[in-house]
Amino acid sequence: MSQYDLVVIGTGPGGYVCAIKAAQLGLKTAVVEKRATLGGTCLNIGCIPSKALLHASEMFEEAGHGFEKIGIKVAKPKLDLPAMMKHKSDVVDANVGGIAFLMKKNKIDVHTGTGKILSAGKVEVTTEDGKATVLDTKNIVIATGSDVMPLPGVEIDEKQVVSSTGALELDKVPGKLVVVGGGVIGLELGSVWNRLGSQVTVVEFMDKILGPMDGDVSKNFQRMLKKQGMEFKLSSKVTGVEKKGKGLAVTVEPAKGGDAQVIEADIVLVAIGRRPYSEGLGLDSAGVALDERGRVQIDAHYKTNVDGIYAIGDVVVGPMLAHKAEDEGVAVAEILAGQAGHVNYDVIPGVVYTQPEVASVGKTEEELKAAGVEYKTGKFVFSANGRARAMNKTDGFAKVLADAKTDRVLGVHIVGFGAGEMIHEAAVLMEFGGSSEDLARTCHAHPTMSEAVKEAALGAFAKTIHS
Repeated sequence: MSQYDLVVIGTGPGGYVCAIKAAQLGLKTAVVEKRATLGGTCLNIGCIPSKALLHASEMFEEAGHGFEKIGIKVAKPKLDLPAMMKHKSDVVDANVGGIAFLMKKNKIDVHTGTGKILSAGKVEVTTEDGKATVLDTKNIVIATGSDVMPLPGVEIDEKQVVSSTGALELDKVPGKLVVVGGGVIGLELGSVWNRLGSQVTVVEFMDKILGPMDGDVSKNFQRMLKKQGMEFKLSSKVTGVEKKGKGLAVTVEPAKGGDAQVIEADIVLVAIGRRPYSEGLGLDSAGVALDERGRVQIDAHYKTNVDGIYAIGDVVVGPMLAHKAEDEGVAVAEILAGQAGHVNYDVIPGVVYTQPEVASVGKTEEELKAAGVEYKTGKFVFSANGRARAMNKTDGFAKVLADAKTDRVLGVHIVGFGAGEMIHEAAVLMEFGGSSEDLARTCHAHPTMSEAVKEAALGAFAKTIHS
């Protein structure tokens, strides 16, 4: 008899949610975590601490530039960076403590140490002092997440050349910050330090920021960030970073080749993406197949080529998003319990937590054009929204894309204050195969920002009322 029904390696959002769901379904469950605290990258050095700094820096910006516009006079705000960092740490501690509580509540055994799969049914856990223990289990779920993608030729020391981890721990505001990568992580952290006083330059290899996101969104959002003081060098690549006195000299070249230029920086943030964390897990010896990018190969039910071994989250194909991993964790737990776990990958929202926020679900215009799908577009700007005007949050728009023949909503894209909260009515609608008319005819409270989504839907099947 196996000691456990399930051992989950990794306690990020995918791993800990998988473990909780499995325990709720009656499976004797254990987790293996190499960190001293649970929660993985997301809760410790990713999603949660970055959102704490984003919110704090937004409040700092609002106090310095927004209050007077609405009749509130205060002295110029002073930055207390240590206190702001303490706020971030307190938020992290509360969240990881919450996960530890959930483990105890659901009677899940926590094994602290590095996990390695010896074979199907056996996981070795090695503690920091070198003591090894072997866990016997019927099933294993690999939920080890992802790690920072390195930039060739550039060493990350987490002091001057930092990853997202180091960018969350700076002890002073850099005078000049160069962000390598115009994706979600680079723009979020770049915007934090921009609001706190850094001169931020983003270097992006592609000809647009936010990679696969809707081109209309990307173009307009870049204008907004530039208005806030961030500079951009698109179709460019960083080929070298050298120490120069107390600062850094960053060599930037056109992506397609050409003359190089040197940019001065105090801090360089490397944010060119993440790679699956699949090394050191014993996958080779266990016979678990990987693809060309180091991701664990799985079938439609998250099973690897080895019976009893499954994988979810950033370590498998798909968007590297915490909520995608969570849903996969629930699905695989249900499958192991004999139920029909499933994830709809066509309806996974993505959010950029800048100010304004960017949120998207479903297909972009570029994807629909490439697939030859005929579609209708409805668009509504927040400058025509009463609540947005009342809050001085008029930047951005909501856009609805619907099938030209059936009116089924295929994608929704929002740039604006609170976009990350507004996107979910689109996700629910799309889960049920709803049309733009369904959304437009659903009564929305007035005045709310969400009315812009309703108006965009109205524009897709008829005409907007307020623009």
